[in-house]
Amino acid sequence: MTLLLIAIVVAVVILGAGIALVVGRRGGGTMPSPADLDRITEEVIDHPEHPEPHLEDEDEPASPGASTATLERPEAPQGRLVRLRARLARSQGSLGKGLLAVLGRADLDDAAWEELEDTLLAADVGVGPTAELVEALRTRVRVEGINEPERARAALREELIRLVDPELDRSLSADGADGKPGVVLVVGVNGTGKTTTVGRLARVLVAEDKRVVLGAADTFRAAAADQLQTWGERVGVDTVRGPEGGDPASVGFEAVQRGIADGADVVLVDTAGRLHTKAGLMDELGKVKRVVEKQAEVTEVLLVIDATTGQNGLTQARVFGEVVDVTGIVLTKLDGTAKGGIVVAVQRELGVPVKFVGLGEGADDLAPFDAAEFVDALLA
Repeated sequence: MTLLLIAIVVAVVILGAGIALVVGRRGGGTMPSPADLDRITEEVIDHPEHPEPHLEDEDEPASPGASTATLERPEAPQGRLVRLRARLARSQGSLGKGLLAVLGRADLDDAAWEELEDTLLAADVGVGPTAELVEALRTRVRVEGINEPERARAALREELIRLVDPELDRSLSADGADGKPGVVLVVGVNGTGKTTTVGRLARVLVAEDKRVVLGAADTFRAAAADQLQTWGERVGVDTVRGPEGGDPASVGFEAVQRGIADGADVVLVDTAGRLHTKAGLMDELGKVKRVVEKQAEVTEVLLVIDATTGQNGLTQARVFGEVVDVTGIVLTKLDGTAKGGIVVAVQRELGVPVKFVGLGEGADDLAPFDAAEFVDALLA
């Protein structure tokens, strides 16, 4: 019994010393109240190495299953036009200035009209469209008596817009039928920015609140599938991919299957960069389209063309059009060339509209093409 009493006394002394230590650290010099004694005693006993009380508003560590990734919200497509117009104006300014310089002359003789033709041909407008535009302008100048710079500019603007054709349907045909997603095949040769275009196009659709699935059918380049998957992850879009060197048609088939199962609105299929000189590869591209159509209708075939390639881009357009019935064109790197006439030439070559243009290196530097905006940028 004596030993028990001694032990109790020692424990009380130690506890008192701990309480005194806590009080000293808090800067208090007065005897705590009974309620304070109870609280401080709990702190000393429960948290001897951290006498300060727990702060309830401190950040708690994330739970094991919590996701810390933040999905990007792409810029609305229409909001891009103002920003992109300035870039286009910088790259195309020489064309517009050259045309206006000729039309602004007091005396438009045959040499001046030939100079106007040369300027248009140098910009890859094409022989047919150039002759059409020059003839229309000559007629207006003669009939309307245009001899002022502002009137000349207005006439040139009207004729250029007519040449680019604002009546063409430039909307993306991405609506499927019978509850199935629309399927968009994206084709083109290597180096045109095709995979990047697919990723940017996914952002355009996500900004419009569309549910998208990506198909990485470029199985010959593992980097292409990795790149496309990264684009998808940034905006919360799934990517279906196959083994390197696998059958591209099967990847397209599985992507559409996934789109149907997930209730997606659109499936974007990135095909391999076909060399238009290789007949076997072009036949394979046709196979991709046929196999995909066993699941759902291909609503759009977009041909990606590098605007800096000029007339070579027209050759690509012609060959691809023979294989897969191209329905729309995406012109990339339009800000890197002064040959904006490719817009007119490629439309005339295929009889299908330019639907999107790529200007710059940013994630949202793909915008719907607008004829009036394009011409205004030429003449800015």
